[in-house]
Amino acid sequence: MAVPFTYHAKAQSTFKPPLIANENAFLGDVISSDKDNAEKPISCGFYRLEKGTPLVYTYTYDEMKIILEGQFEIADETGQKVTASPGDVFYFPKGAKITFTTETYGLAFYTGQRAEGAA
Repeated sequence: MAVPFTYHAKAQSTFKPPLIANENAFLGDVISSDKDNAEKPISCGFYRLEKGTPLVYTYTYDEMKIILEGQFEIADETGQKVTASPGDVFYFPKGAKITFTTETYGLAFYTGQRAEGAA
């Protein structure tokens, strides 16, 4: 039995993630596999942070991000801190407490091992 793929044309430029925290943190899932594979779902979408309040987030699932535009300062509780630029890839394991900040803005694509909209 053939299974079709899902396609979202120009998602990076057309998908506008909703505000999720503070006045400047936006995140939204574009696609999720939770309806097809409820036992091991993955979701992906875009995260945008604008200058302002840092976002501190503790991951309840594993996630990977690739920086697409702008710049982020990304720090964890171990003291590790990176200035992230387009092309950089990150893995955030479940339990990691991460602080995201930016002097301008940053846009990232993420894939997380979770159901759509789950935090």
